[in-house]
Amino acid sequence: MRTLRLRDRNLDLSRPIVMGILNRTTDSFFDKGSYYHFDLFLRKADELVVDGADIVDIGGVKAGPGEEITLEAELDRVVPAVQAVAARFDVAISVDTWRSEVLDAVLEVGAHLGNDISGFGDLNYTKVAARYGAGVVATHIRLKPRVPDLNPHYDYLADDVRTFLLDRVERAVQDGVDPHAVVIDAGFDLGKTTSQSLALLGTTQRLVDTGFPVLISASNKGFLGETLGLGVTERRMASICAASIAMLQGASVYRVHDVRGTVKALDTIAALRGHALDSRDHQLSANEA
Repeated sequence: MRTLRLRDRNLDLSRPIVMGILNRTTDSFFDKGSYYHFDLFLRKADELVVDGADIVDIGGVKAGPGEEITLEAELDRVVPAVQAVAARFDVAISVDTWRSEVLDAVLEVGAHLGNDISGFGDLNYTKVAARYGAGVVATHIRLKPRVPDLNPHYDYLADDVRTFLLDRVERAVQDGVDPHAVVIDAGFDLGKTTSQSLALLGTTQRLVDTGFPVLISASNKGFLGETLGLGVTERRMASICAASIAMLQGASVYRVHDVRGTVKALDTIAALRGHALDSRDHQLSANEA
């Protein structure tokens, strides 16, 4: 059985792993700060767990441009949040941060995974994760988080992204991170045009073939909205479809806003796929009889 090793937790990769997004920000592109206040944050955490989240992904700074959030402010947002979720729920906890100081603090109070959209721009990041036996997400990005990338160019898009991610995996492993605790993410909308993000979604198999679990973070993102002419609050079904397309190519982890809908969709694919395999085995047995 393939597993994702996150400290004291082993997540079974033979089934889809759903990561519920839970932001303690005031300016998230999707929820617009709906869960910044602590009671609302905890209520949403409970909802995500009940709906079937395997991982709760807590973030204190949005990925896109916006008001500067100091290290102290990010720590104030996410450390108490991780403590509260760890105390209340039996769920793996990821923290969406690119700062090694924040990663250190949240791992100290019970987090399991560092979800870094910067591609390990902080050179201490993977060293901190290794010290705790924690997992990391290596994400492709061209510039830095929160810096607009207005004209992204790639010589060979899928190959460039794959090479970048394998380099970051190698760095993490050299720093002592368990290879079975590393996840890779193509980074939709991070230094990619809409057509580039769509192309990467369509070639998810290229990353799956590396042997490392692939995280899909397409939920409600701009490339889906621009493709279909949908506002931020209208992208639910497109997000579920994107996750389903990636699952059919072998992706493992899905970072989403709609946990319940995604779980139902991916479980349906898994069930149909299993039924098809059972039917094929039965047919082979009948032919051999």
